[in-house]
Amino acid sequence: MTAWTPPPYADPAAFTERDITLDPDGRTVPGTLTLPKEPTGRGVVLLTGGGPWDRDETSGPNKPLKDLAWGLATHGIAVLRFDKVTANRPEAMAAPGYTMTSEYVPHGIAAVRLLAEHVDRVFLVGHSMGGKIAPKIATEEPLVAGVVIMAGDTQPMQHAAVRVMRYLASSSPEAVPPETIAVFERQALAADTVTANTPSSDLPFGMPASFWLDQRDYDPVATAAKLDVPILVLQGGRDYQITVADDLPAWREGLPDATITVLDEDNHLFFPGTGPSTMADYQIPGHLDPAVVTVITDWLP
Repeated sequence: MTAWTPPPYADPAAFTERDITLDPDGRTVPGTLTLPKEPTGRGVVLLTGGGPWDRDETSGPNKPLKDLAWGLATHGIAVLRFDKVTANRPEAMAAPGYTMTSEYVPHGIAAVRLLAEHVDRVFLVGHSMGGKIAPKIATEEPLVAGVVIMAGDTQPMQHAAVRVMRYLASSSPEAVPPETIAVFERQALAADTVTANTPSSDLPFGMPASFWLDQRDYDPVATAAKLDVPILVLQGGRDYQITVADDLPAWREGLPDATITVLDEDNHLFFPGTGPSTMADYQIPGHLDPAVVTVITDWLP
């Protein structure tokens, strides 16, 4: 496998890194604190997307959140990123009681409080599901000075999964046969009417009923709209998972005062390219669009 290399917009001489741990509720996870040598007093906590991601959101040869951390630190912005509690225990995502809230919120709050010991203002930068949950963390932790939502989903997750499967079937029929779509359609209907007793085998991704009940009870747009902090929404124009057509309109309508930026050439990882995006794109070595670093750096108050 091709080894990750620093993006051209990052200067490793401009910052230092050290290991940290977060230990809310006795659930310890490792992380990395990146401190610029010429600090601006601003810092961000990075939140990875849905799934058992490490702190860099490693995807094949790529590390989009490490790209982002190093790019921001080059501009004087401190960064704290951490492995999700499920990163080394993906089986926990199928365990009874598992929820998005319990996976993200305690560690997100702990990360904000730790970073606040080093900077004047702490911001959340969440990608995908991390962007979706960021407003909830900001609601529960008053130290959060602002929120950046990168490709945050607003559609019900079970219906988005069906849409994504249909897209992949149209672009890669050999990878997604019709029977797979039929399974996701049945599971989406089960998630729509989920109860505490619904078997996980009937639900999308084999996740337990607790996860889908938590999803049903959480509205990321309404939660974000109640925040009294600045919000930046970033969206990739070539993203087929979280899309301009299906997810972005709810952010536009619900957050009229937010700054919203669409990067037309970017896929879900915010890697630039051309043509329709596919699953294979994620295995091609590349780097986070430098425009993401610029937009966030310029926006941070």
